[in-house]
Amino acid sequence: MAEEKERLEQDQREKPMSFMAMVVITGLVGGILWSGLAYLAYVFNFTEIRPNVILEPWTIGAWKEGWLGTLISILFIGAISIVAALIYYAALRKFQSIFVGAGYGVSLFLLVFFILNPIFPGISPFWDLERNTIITSICFYILFGVFVGYSISYEAQEIRGKTEDEKKARTDPDLT
Repeated sequence: MAEEKERLEQDQREKPMSFMAMVVITGLVGGILWSGLAYLAYVFNFTEIRPNVILEPWTIGAWKEGWLGTLISILFIGAISIVAALIYYAALRKFQSIFVGAGYGVSLFLLVFFILNPIFPGISPFWDLERNTIITSICFYILFGVFVGYSISYEAQEIRGKTEDEKKARTDPDLT
């Protein structure tokens, strides 16, 4: 009986992750990864913007300037990135091009630096920012857009291809 149970467990395959779970994880990982690297860019003086600016409108105290504030900011950016990934999923998942992801990153950059800029007092107006800050920031947004966009589009294409293959296998008598 024990051998039969072991054999059955070995014969079972892992259930694949749902597409929506993959989108959420991609957004979270993308946000944490790129905001963590953006913090390193701040440390090495490539940019004058810290990830901690995300906390300025909602928190009080000096703790947000320390390591705890940085860690919470990076995690919070990861959570916000889930929303950005879900928006990409809803609007652009059918396009499997690196340029669509890059364009999505540029549109997020424009949203943050032009429309949402008044919310964040730690970010100077766009025209007052240093050139290094602008270039570094737009590069990180483009990298985030490509990471999220291409990951989601690739997975959508894979799922679409599998379902088409399954339909073809069911309708084509030569394949059986």
